[in-house]
Amino acid sequence: MAYWLFKSEPNTWGWDDQVKKNAPEQWDGVRNYQARNNMRQMKVGELRFFYHSIKEKSVVGIVKVALACHQDTTTDDERWECVDVEAVKPFVTPVTLDQIKVAPGLENMILVKNSRLSVQPVSEEEWQIICQMGGIGA
Repeated sequence: MAYWLFKSEPNTWGWDDQVKKNAPEQWDGVRNYQARNNMRQMKVGELRFFYHSIKEKSVVGIVKVALACHQDTTTDDERWECVDVEAVKPFVTPVTLDQIKVAPGLENMILVKNSRLSVQPVSEEEWQIICQMGGIGA
């Protein structure tokens, strides 16, 4: 199983919005080729971190891929695709970017090296460490 991290601006679509949806929702609006290509690799059932960007800069929960990559319905441009996701569980304690930057084993994480990429892979080791930091185990 592969693991992922998706970044979202909480004032646009935050963790609470995802939970309230109580159903799969497309992760639309991604307009970066690398991020889109990452979504093309995702399989149904794979887990990803839900990361609040901008001011909070923290991992706040886990969602899973509910529908494989398909056309983003918010645009007619066929280049842009998305996956559908649904909430799995919140973190007991959000894990901040500052904590991630200094945690042993996370120094090579893409979030640390390329914090602007909105959809990124996470290694199994990184997944385990962040889940522990967030108080949910793995």
